[in-house]
Amino acid sequence: MTRNAAAFAQHPDNMDDVLVPPERPLLMPVQSLTRWNARQARKRPAPDGKTVASRIFVGMATLLLTAFATYEMINVVAVSEVSWLQLVFAGLFAITFLWIALPCASAVLGFIRLVRNTEAVPPHLPPGPLGRNALVMPVYNEDPSRTCRALEIMGRDLDANGASDSFEIFILSDTRDEEIAHKEEAAVRALRAALGPDLHVFYRRRAQNTGRKAGNIADFIRRWGARYDHMVVLDADSMMTAETLLYLARAMSLDPNAGIIQTVPMLAGRSTLFARMQQFATRIYGPIIAEGLAAWHGRQSNFWGHNAIIRTRAFAEAAGMPELPGRKPFGGHIMSHDFVEAALMVRAGWSVYMVPELKGSYEECPPSLIDLAGRDRRWAQGNLQHMKVIGAKGLCNMSRIHLLVGIMSYLASPLWLAMLTIGLVLATQAHFTHPDYFPEGFNLFPRWPVFDSERALQLFGFTMAVLLFPKVLGVSAVLLNPSARQSCGGGLAVVLGMIAETLLSALIAPVMMLLQTRWVAEIVMGRDSGWNAQRRDDGSLPFSTIFSNHYGQMLFGAAMAAAAYAVSLDTFLWLAPVTIGLVLAPFLSWLTAQVSAGVAFRRVRLFLIPEEVSKPAPQI
Repeated sequence: MTRNAAAFAQHPDNMDDVLVPPERPLLMPVQSLTRWNARQARKRPAPDGKTVASRIFVGMATLLLTAFATYEMINVVAVSEVSWLQLVFAGLFAITFLWIALPCASAVLGFIRLVRNTEAVPPHLPPGPLGRNALVMPVYNEDPSRTCRALEIMGRDLDANGASDSFEIFILSDTRDEEIAHKEEAAVRALRAALGPDLHVFYRRRAQNTGRKAGNIADFIRRWGARYDHMVVLDADSMMTAETLLYLARAMSLDPNAGIIQTVPMLAGRSTLFARMQQFATRIYGPIIAEGLAAWHGRQSNFWGHNAIIRTRAFAEAAGMPELPGRKPFGGHIMSHDFVEAALMVRAGWSVYMVPELKGSYEECPPSLIDLAGRDRRWAQGNLQHMKVIGAKGLCNMSRIHLLVGIMSYLASPLWLAMLTIGLVLATQAHFTHPDYFPEGFNLFPRWPVFDSERALQLFGFTMAVLLFPKVLGVSAVLLNPSARQSCGGGLAVVLGMIAETLLSALIAPVMMLLQTRWVAEIVMGRDSGWNAQRRDDGSLPFSTIFSNHYGQMLFGAAMAAAAYAVSLDTFLWLAPVTIGLVLAPFLSWLTAQVSAGVAFRRVRLFLIPEEVSKPAPQI
């Protein structure tokens, strides 16, 4: 009789009545962002030589690319005397270019690592203990049949691998809808019956959802944390194989300095064109991006909040979330808590690192652009809250970089929009302002306005090359790996998929620019995002709903295109990559949200992923 079966034999009512185990509390003090005593923390491990070299490479490559592009931009816009507006334009260009140069440099590093390790297998682990582990799934107004089905698959997989004694499932509900709550409890009882006595399944629903997801996890730790050595945090759409879970548990047990070990979840399980495009992108470009990040992050990496294993006691000691001072949306509970938790763990001397080669970790992506925008609104608020965290006492520089990257991922959109607007103003000024050829009185030779159109075209090509180079490297890495190439439908399918994905992404990018600019403006004006359940099915929205969400971007794009055309044909063509996507926003959003469009692309072998070619797709 297994340990879990023996426990049920002693408490036969567990299967029917008791939904939580006896409490084993663990203290989880709230951490301070203004005070830190380094002497009381563990000794922070210094980055090794390879990590330092990787950081130097990425940093230098990013700065050199940005410096060169900025220098060229200054020469493009320079006239006899550079105006303040042109300097602002060049400055905005430098900032926005920096955020495409960084992923490019990181991707080059990732490509080198991936090509050297063609098998892409995780580091070998010797036999070792697994410890006592909890699969923790926080839920909020989710479809319980979907979440419990995923947990049943994971539970059966663990049992088939002889690991049911080392894992327990704990569903942490913050559901507010009473009807869904009743279905949750019924689904949990059915899940317990399906998995039997060999794998415990527990369920707790909070009366108050204080602190949202972070508060949900904290409540679990403070009540049952001492019961577990490690916890694997899942999202409601997560799926992980037993092989991956066992690797994580063993890796954590064998590494006494590890606080969080993060997997790289792959997107799968959706059928709309928008979702399949995202799934394809993560499979083709994701590996080199993950390898690059792992190389220069080292053991001071980031945490994405799910599909990772956490040392429970270390997390309790180091990662208690404080409330930020001030009113919402900048104050209150930290919404994007995962970045901050990783930073606090590293501050306390624990290692946080990624294993990019580890497969068998999945999640779903939003089925449409509108669903992505709804989730993105919360992420925007959470990341902008980090402006109050980035200066916290004791954080390591790498953690501050993680927070800065998250902040800039949303501030980049209004900066990009500002740069485009100033560019349009400069073009208007150049077209309608009569040039003064003799600004200092009579001269023998006139002062001609300078605009190097050839250099401008070269700079555009250079910018596009930096932007697209990571995609080219991702495709190259797949083409160089026969098994990876065949698992995505073959070389031609991969190349054509990259072209189609690039075109669709280019059309969607301006729409996201305006949406994120709106989010930033709303947050600055004090509007809180709230907390709404995500839509997790492939059902398409009515066109009227989609149009009402996007007509503003369509009108803005049409106005910008008209203004550009009034200036000159060259200005109109310069802005065309932006205005076309905006004018087509409602139709593009509707088309990409269709399952039929996704199926049509699959029939012509575009956006194929391994689960569609050689493996069954995860049933999330």
